[in-house]
Amino acid sequence: MSERTHVPFALQRLGIIMQPDPHDPREAWGVLNPAACRGRDGTLYLYPRVVAEGNYSRIGLARVIFEGDDPVGVERLGYVLEPSEGYERNERTAGVEDPRVTYIAAIDRYVMAYAAYGPLGPRVALAISEDGLQWQRLGLAKFAYAPQYHTDFDLYVNKDAYLFPEPVRDPQGRPALALIHRPDYNAAWWLSEGFHVQPANVAEPRPSMWLSYAPLEAVRADLRNLQFWYDHHLLAVPQQPWESLKIGGGTPPVLTRHGWLTIFHGVDGVLTPGTDHQRQVRYCAGALILDREDPRQVRYRSALPILAPGTQEELKGIVDNVVFPTAVDVRSAERIDVYYGMADARIGVARLQVPASLPD
Repeated sequence: MSERTHVPFALQRLGIIMQPDPHDPREAWGVLNPAACRGRDGTLYLYPRVVAEGNYSRIGLARVIFEGDDPVGVERLGYVLEPSEGYERNERTAGVEDPRVTYIAAIDRYVMAYAAYGPLGPRVALAISEDGLQWQRLGLAKFAYAPQYHTDFDLYVNKDAYLFPEPVRDPQGRPALALIHRPDYNAAWWLSEGFHVQPANVAEPRPSMWLSYAPLEAVRADLRNLQFWYDHHLLAVPQQPWESLKIGGGTPPVLTRHGWLTIFHGVDGVLTPGTDHQRQVRYCAGALILDREDPRQVRYRSALPILAPGTQEELKGIVDNVVFPTAVDVRSAERIDVYYGMADARIGVARLQVPASLPD
C-alpha cells in the first residue's frame, strides 16, 4: 500500500531495521515479528523472532540504533529465550515465537507473551522480567472454563497474545490486567481428526480476537497468577475483504486521546491446512480503538488497511505478501513507531501519526 495520508492511522514506512545475517545458520529462515520495550535506562530493546532452518525459532535481544530521531539499525545482544521446555517443542521442530512485551507499572514488571510451538501446535506462554534483559518463564497461559460458551479454551491452538500496559476494569468492575489473544477453533490438527469444536453462542467460525482478564489483586499477591485468565469476551471478528480468512492481534495497546490503540492483522487468500508457511495468503494491518475504561467496547476500526504489502521486502520472503506489526515505541502523544515483520524474513519500522479526531 502506498502512503495515503487520508487513511486514518496510515503507516509511513521508515525502512528496514534488521535483516538476517547470511553467515549465521540460526538466522537462515529470517528475523521477524519482534517485541520491543524501553529499558529502565531508556534504551529501546528489540526481541526478534530468529528462525533457523526447519522453522526452529528463538527469541533474540537487540539494541535499536538511532540516527537523530529515526531508528536505523540494531546491535545484536544475544538471545533471551530458546525452546527448551516440553510445551515449546514437538516431533518436527521447536519454537518460541512472535513475542510481545509490555511493561506494566502496576506490578513493576515487563511481561512477555509468546507463542510456544509445542506438541499440539502454538499455545500462549508467558515470561516476566525486572529489567527486560533477564527473563523467567511462568509457563502456558491457563484460560478458565467458560460456561456461557460451553468451552475449555485451553484445548484450542492460541497465539497473537499481548497485555495492556495499565489495569482496566473487568466485567465485574474490578481492577484487572487484560490480555488480547487469538484462539483457533478450526486449527488444522483438530480438523485432521474430524473435530469441529466451536464455542457455543459464537456464530463466527473464523479465527478472531478475544479479550480475557486477570484480577490485579491476585497478580499483585503472586505474579504466578499472570498465568490464569478469566471472563473471556469475543472482541472482534473478520469483517472486510482484506481480512476474509482471519484476524489476530498485532501490537500491545497504547493509550491515546481516543482510547486504547492496537494494530491488528487481517489475512485474505487461500489457506493450505497443515502447512507452516502459507504460500497463497496476504497479511495486512488495521487499527482498532478500544474504550479506555471498558476495552470490550470498540470505538473505531479501520475499514481499509493502514499498511499492506507493497515493497519488494514485503512482497518476497520466507512467506510472501506479509506485513505483521508486533511492537510499538511511543515517541510522543502524536507519534508512534511501529515495528513489523516483512514477508517473514526481515523487520521494518514505520511511523504512525495519531489523528486529532476519529472518523465518523
